[in-house]
Amino acid sequence: MRDDSPLETKKLIMLPGPTNVPARVTNAMLRPMINHRGREFREMHARIIQNAKYVFGTKNDLFVLSNSGTGGVEAAVRNICSSGSKIIVPVNGEFSRRFLEAVNLLGGKGIEIPVELGNAVTVSQVEDALNQNSPVTAVAVIYNETATGVTTPNLRQIGELCRKHNTLFLVDAISIQGGVELPVDEWGIDICVTGSQKCLMTPPGLALISVSPKAWEIIRKTPRSYYFDLQLCKQFMENNEIPYTPAVTLFYALDEGLQMIREEGLEARFKRHTTCANAMYAAAEAMGLQPFARREVRSKTVVAIKYPNGIEDKKFRGTLDSQYRIAVAGGMGKTKGQIFRVGIMGSVSEFEIMATATAVESVLSELGYGLNTGEAVKAAREVFSKAK
Repeated sequence: MRDDSPLETKKLIMLPGPTNVPARVTNAMLRPMINHRGREFREMHARIIQNAKYVFGTKNDLFVLSNSGTGGVEAAVRNICSSGSKIIVPVNGEFSRRFLEAVNLLGGKGIEIPVELGNAVTVSQVEDALNQNSPVTAVAVIYNETATGVTTPNLRQIGELCRKHNTLFLVDAISIQGGVELPVDEWGIDICVTGSQKCLMTPPGLALISVSPKAWEIIRKTPRSYYFDLQLCKQFMENNEIPYTPAVTLFYALDEGLQMIREEGLEARFKRHTTCANAMYAAAEAMGLQPFARREVRSKTVVAIKYPNGIEDKKFRGTLDSQYRIAVAGGMGKTKGQIFRVGIMGSVSEFEIMATATAVESVLSELGYGLNTGEAVKAAREVFSKAK
């Protein structure tokens, strides 16, 4: 069906970001423009920060930056990274590799902990790296490696290690914050970064970053940035403002999205994401497909699935898109052409999962993969029935 067809139906975005945006959030962006130095913006900004702190589980400083999640990562690194600063980064996929690159490009010394693709770093690996490279400025962990569908399950213990070694703990939570438990203060996270376009149900273009008192001690000793200057952000926060012109319409959207999260409640939200992910995994396995991540570290927000023999990536995803109006992602880096990834983020429910499972089953069948039609839907439905 052509995109300009009068019968065009809405596309279901089952990507690991950007994700489907609720109508309430989209409609919020239609509000008239306001003065970003005026009372209306300051009131909205204060409300956003309050609700974002609820999602993060933090009383620390928190800032909203008008840039992508990658900009949030750069802000985190640039503000603590002096020449030669050692930052340990476990690398188990494309986004953790990029984090390591950012450290080295910004003047630090990235210390890689190589981790098998499909697995997560262990506490003992982090402890060994800390002991071998002391003193270390920070340990940076990608909580949810978007490229491989892996969630690191032991953040609390890594946070305890960092406190023991007087090292900052950085967490990239871009593809998971708001979908799975991540209490920043309780787990000892000094800097936490997320993006608007994932579990927060907002279009791309904003990054959120929390900063602990311990992190400020290092930031104040580090050469200052320009656009990513968190010290300047803190000064402007005293008046509930932002140093540079914010993306006002995206702030409208984030404001609405965070209020929706507050209304649902975090516990209900976490349960919904977990149930949807479990249903998608069950559907995949009922089709004879194998998830890429090891069972004990499988993500609840990004389901990565291996292709069976004979199924070509572009053909599969192209057919899924053109015939069923459902978009899923392919692999990245070393997994390109080997897996497809389904985002379980934000505005996702039984409807989206059942539609995706049905379409995936149909496309695989059309492409010649032998399966028992209907088994995937049955398996997914059973998960939702038990959750109710």
